[in-house]
Amino acid sequence: MARRGAELREHILDAAKTVFLESGFERTSMDAVAAEAQTSKRSLYAHFPTKDVLFLAITERIRELFAARIGSPEHYADDPTEAVARYCGRFRQLLRWSMVAQTCRLCISEASRLPEAAAGLYDAFFGTAIELLGAYLADRITLPTAEANALAGRLIGATSFPELPRALFALDDLDEEIPDESRLAEEVDIPAIRETVRALLPG
Repeated sequence: MARRGAELREHILDAAKTVFLESGFERTSMDAVAAEAQTSKRSLYAHFPTKDVLFLAITERIRELFAARIGSPEHYADDPTEAVARYCGRFRQLLRWSMVAQTCRLCISEASRLPEAAAGLYDAFFGTAIELLGAYLADRITLPTAEANALAGRLIGATSFPELPRALFALDDLDEEIPDESRLAEEVDIPAIRETVRALLPG
């Protein structure tokens, strides 16, 4: 049965994401996207009239995927310190997902030509993680929103190094599949992250 409407649009976005991450923006053609999606160029252009429009839509798609994978800190534990530590640990674990590293590289390579798209890709990971953590800190530790977001940024930054630069420079093997949250304690040094979180949280 042929895909139509919203279903076809989502299918095209998933196919285009794969092509862009494998080939980069410049080397990706609308022909290649149509072939990957197994749809006609007419259908492709009906949903996305230009490659730039398609690329911007993909940034939002990636944001949705990442937000679903990391969730909210309250998902990880009842105690705020432990919840934040495990949330930051999950963010660090997700840095091993090849989609994250490839997207970050794509973001950097297109920053000067497509600043809006590059900013969207940055926001899809770091902005999403900081926003979710900031909202949790504002609620559970009763911090003002601006202060909570600033603290969330410091926590994400302090706990994601050196995994992020190592992933960007291809120094470590990456996971093609989404890292399994059930292996979080085995794959990430949660005790070290917990100490960092304790040092940064107020009180």
